Parts: sequence; structure tokens; C-alpha cells
Amino acid sequence: MSEPVLLLAQRAKEASRVLGVSSLQVRNDALDAMAACLREDAEAIIAANERDVAAAREKGTKDSLIDRLALDAARIEGIAHALEELRALPEVLNVVQQERTMYNGMQLQRVSVPLGVVAMVYEARPNVTADAAGICVKTGNACILRGGSLAFNSCMAITDSLRRALLKVGLPADCVQMVQSSDRSATDELLHARGLVDLLIPRGGAGLINHCVENATVPIIETGTGNCHVYVEASADLSIAKNILINAKCRRYGVCNAAETLLVDASIASAFLPEACAALAEKGVAMHCDDASYAIASEVPGAVVTHATEEDWATEYLAPEIAIRCVSGVEEAVGHINTYGTMHSEAIVTNSDEAAAYFQRNVDASSVYVNAPTSFTDGGEFGLGAEIGISTQKLHARGPFALEALTSYKYLITGTGQVR
Repeated sequence: MSEPVLLLAQRAKEASRVLGVSSLQVRNDALDAMAACLREDAEAIIAANERDVAAAREKGTKDSLIDRLALDAARIEGIAHALEELRALPEVLNVVQQERTMYNGMQLQRVSVPLGVVAMVYEARPNVTADAAGICVKTGNACILRGGSLAFNSCMAITDSLRRALLKVGLPADCVQMVQSSDRSATDELLHARGLVDLLIPRGGAGLINHCVENATVPIIETGTGNCHVYVEASADLSIAKNILINAKCRRYGVCNAAETLLVDASIASAFLPEACAALAEKGVAMHCDDASYAIASEVPGAVVTHATEEDWATEYLAPEIAIRCVSGVEEAVGHINTYGTMHSEAIVTNSDEAAAYFQRNVDASSVYVNAPTSFTDGGEFGLGAEIGISTQKLHARGPFALEALTSYKYLITGTGQVR
């Protein structure tokens, strides 16, 4: 029998008051213990994950989502190592951000503090359980986790391990809790837990994120669906462009920083697309093309090519599929991206400083690349440590966000008897 969500939230609030004033040493010791317990419990976690993977395959789940779901010894070691990397990051709590003497002689400081209770709603990625818990512990925040039904057994096994680790260092186990119901009503309870949940972060597909954004009465950070683009401008080195395209699209299909649309200057389409489409076809990527690119791609042996619809320009495939469109130049490319993109990650390949500057200045996205693939949008790659998400909104956090985004601040004022 699962526990009521509001009861979990109340216990998390109580635990947050202990965790929020704990020392950096205690929180770092907790991260070490969490990593150690994950390694000790690896066999049990893998066994739980195997049940999830088997059930997902029976449901006909896409291979790209199975890849996100599956755990093995190497992936668990990676999860544990990420917690240890968090330990090595500097303290973000109790940092004096501002300090000054007021007009009346009182001393004022602005100091960073935890948010309190962070709720995380996510889908079939069990590694997020440990990443989110670790980031929250490092920042002094209790967390309530609500994993997807496909990963239920995996998430519960990881959570049990993390809670055992917290007790070892004298912290409340309720600093990390997992919602044990897969019913959407459990998510809705979190969305409306005002006064208990200080921040909610949805991480998953467009349906999940839109539901949370449209229904939440607690503060929320919208993490990204990633309809990302690679634009090959007329002056680009075509060999570099092909490598960037293949890395952005094919490194992993089921991740939000994967490229979903290729834009190509029409003036170089006949020079670039035959080799680019052949490379995509070799990887098994189906292509949804506008008329100009269809005429070229359809001549490539082995290519799976269809005519693109309006829906294709707005689709996050998370699969070996890509949309392709020819454009007249950088202005049309930027216009297309700002119309159909999700403000996640966008890339231009060019040898023109002017085109690069125009693209970076005018594209509205959290991460804008010149001559590099969108696959670099990642907290670890940006030096932030394990990320808790990639924000596609503009308030509080934008792009990959981690420790600092889970803090707020308060003012500390010291007087000597002044009155107003």
C-alpha cells in the first residue's frame, strides 16, 4: 500500500529542516555513503531493472527508451561516480553573495540557503533518481521523487539504497523519498502541495512537462523537450558539418540534446546532402524532407525518405529519424528555429564570423553552438557536475542547471540598537 503523497511531503519538510542546517562535511559524507551503498546493492538494483526492462519490451517500448531505462554494472558505477564528483564540488550554501553597511550603520549580508523540498517528476531514466537525490543532498534540500511506471522497480531499489546511506551518516532517511504510486493523481498531488513543496521539476516528454506546467500551483522549472537543429551555412566545411551532424543526431537518439532537424543552405545542398544523407542512412536514420532535399536524399542508395509535413518541423523524434529542410540563408534558418524550436540547443556550422554572430545573437535558445554539436548540452560537459535538468525557460534557471539553481538566499541584518 503506497503512502499518501501529502504525508511524504510533510515528512520531507521536516527532514529538510535537519538537512538544510547540516554541515558541508555531513552532506559530503552522505554522498560518499550513497555511492558506496549503490555499489554494494548493484546486484539487487540490476535485478529490479531487469524486471522493468522485460516489462517494457513486452509493451513494445521503443529501443531508444529501453536504452534510457537499462542499467548494468558499468552504468551503476557511473551513477556512483557521479555522486562522488558532486562531493568534490565547492559549497553553495552559506555563501555571502552581498555584504554592505547600511546608511544607519547596520550590517547587511545576503547569504545563500536551500530551497527546502524539491519534487522531481521524471520518466524512464532510473539514473535520475540518484542524480536528483545527490544534487538535493549537496544543496541541503530534501527531495520527493516520482519516477515513471516503466522504471518503477529500478527507482525503488535505488531509493532504498540511498535512504540506507543517509541513515549511516545520521541524516533522516526522509531526506530522499520515492512516490510509490504510478497513478497520475500522485503527480497532481505534488503539483498542488503548496507550502510543502518549494520547487517541482518535471523531466521527460512533452506530455509530462505540459501537464505539470499547465496544472502546477507550486513553483516549477520547465525542463526541455529538445527539438534541436543543426544548420549548415553556405561557407561551412562540409566534412566538419557531416561529423557534427552525425554526432548531434546519432550519438544517442533518446536524449533531449539530440538534433531532430537538419537545415541546409540551398546553395550547398547538392554538395552536402548526398554524403550527409548517405551517412544518416548508414546509421539507419529515416529522413523527412522538404521538396528540395527530397530530390537529393531519395537518390541515396538505402535511404528511407518521406515528404515532410508541417508536424515534422515541430517533432522531437527521440528515435532514428530526422527532418531536413533547405533554406535561403541564415535569416531563414533562424526564423525556422525560432518558430519550431523548443529553446533547448541549436547549432550552426559555418566559416563566416558574420553568420556565426548573427546566429548566436538571434536564436532564442538556452545553448547556441558554432561549429560544435548540440550533444555537448550537459551539466557534466559544462563543468556543473551532475545536472538535475536542462531548463528551456528563462526565469530562475536556463540551460543545464545543478547546484546553484537549487538555492535561494536570505538577508542577515545586524544592528546595534537602531530604530526606524
